[in-house]
Amino acid sequence: MSKSKLLAVALLVGVSTPALAEFPERPLQVVVPYSAGGSTDLGMRVVADTIERKFDGVRVVVRNQPGGGGGIGTSAVAHARPDGYTLGAGAQGPIAILPHVGGADYTVDDFEFVGLFARSLQVMVACKDAPFSDYDGFVEYAKNKMPQVGNSGAGGANHVSAEAFAKAAGIKITSVPFGGSSEARTACIGGHIDAMVASPAEAKAASEAGQMTPLFVMEDERIDLFPDTPTAVEKGVDFTWSSYKGLIAPKGIPEADLAWLRDAVKAVAEDPQFIEKMTEMGEFVTYEDGPTFEARVKKDSKMAEEVLSDLGLLGMNK
Repeated sequence: MSKSKLLAVALLVGVSTPALAEFPERPLQVVVPYSAGGSTDLGMRVVADTIERKFDGVRVVVRNQPGGGGGIGTSAVAHARPDGYTLGAGAQGPIAILPHVGGADYTVDDFEFVGLFARSLQVMVACKDAPFSDYDGFVEYAKNKMPQVGNSGAGGANHVSAEAFAKAAGIKITSVPFGGSSEARTACIGGHIDAMVASPAEAKAASEAGQMTPLFVMEDERIDLFPDTPTAVEKGVDFTWSSYKGLIAPKGIPEADLAWLRDAVKAVAEDPQFIEKMTEMGEFVTYEDGPTFEARVKKDSKMAEEVLSDLGLLGMNK
């Protein structure tokens, strides 16, 4: 029944009715499951600013709730009241990987996927004095020996991505965990490991300094930053991987409110000022609607589960 008909009925029967306002009636809260100042936090604050600029009267509050590798804040979103006013930063690690590692009281099925607005791309690089300098050399070397590939922590996103590529390519690697990406990068530059997964920005800076050599990009197509670096796909290996930044919500929010939120994410991702700002921050602006975003996350979740199972890491944090 339309709003006008509802009001008419109320007047006829002499019953008062509250004003029927459009969603959102009050500020939206977005939970970021990491500390302030990180890339997920900064990106979500740009999203919040853009929504407020594009939608008159709408206010977005970003709340940081770090801990548990992103699991605490993500859990808060999963168990929030499904009224459309509590949302979350949908990051790859807490949603697609952490439930398989253990320590999460939710699964990928506990969320509504609003939309994806940016991705952080990944590049496999050869480290200083590595016994290979291109994709073919890396794969050929790995057929006979197991190259040491550094990562920022066991069970983390770049650990999973390196092992997932090895599985897809039919090779073996030795994963070497470090206490964060900066430690892995230092070991790579120092020639203590053979390779690592890096962001395009850090790979670009290090390659220009002669400290790393890009081997392949984990995308469907080559990227502008590395026009001469192939993808695994073009080399015949069906493998892509990237971390992402999107908006999620508790399962079961009203369909009309979900539709509004999805339209808002689309408007944000297509906004020129937003694209410029995010690009300056080193983000690859990509828009995916809710169902497409959900399919991406579930594909990553399945891949992560298979890799962690192979490594004997399923439920390691339980």
